[in-house]
Amino acid sequence: MEGGSIYHMQLLKDKIRNDAKIIENRIIKVDNFLNHQLDISLFNEIGKEFKHRFANKEVTKIVTIETSGIAIASIVAQYFNFVPVVFAKKHAGINMTQDVYEAKIYSYTKEQEYTIKISKEFLTSNDKVLIIDDFLASGSALIGLINLLSQSDVEIAGAGVVIEKTFQEGRQRVLEKGIQLESLAIIDSIENGQVIFK
Repeated sequence: MEGGSIYHMQLLKDKIRNDAKIIENRIIKVDNFLNHQLDISLFNEIGKEFKHRFANKEVTKIVTIETSGIAIASIVAQYFNFVPVVFAKKHAGINMTQDVYEAKIYSYTKEQEYTIKISKEFLTSNDKVLIIDDFLASGSALIGLINLLSQSDVEIAGAGVVIEKTFQEGRQRVLEKGIQLESLAIIDSIENGQVIFK
């Protein structure tokens, strides 16, 4: 791995170590830089890093889930020649067509099930899709998105995740689908309110 990559990882790890709030030794709250207030300069480094890790893949679209993934995916898209970003909607309004791909996901942080939807007009058999999301824990969101995408004829180029918690089974579930998975900060455990990185 080249020096730049290690630097990007360190930047993200330092941010998690210094700014994340740990709740009950299981929830990592990163809303002050990742999914409520957004650190755009960090997002730029994240975009560069995903481009580096998926450099050998052709990507025509980036797909994510609302809402936390949208900002990250939008910045990442700039490093893939400004490809369109499509996000799966959790709350489809009346203006959304009924012609959709959909899948169910369970949110452990919100303790509820959602049906995510993407309009069929935004996914074609020519698309090579890179999935981008903020977190990987149980894998419910990513697997739901993969299941949704598998209903279309797109090719999944890979999945990029900003923060992964390895002490939940998400990674294995994604790898079993045969998809390249790249996580930028991998957390092995949380002990006494401290994040332990892999």
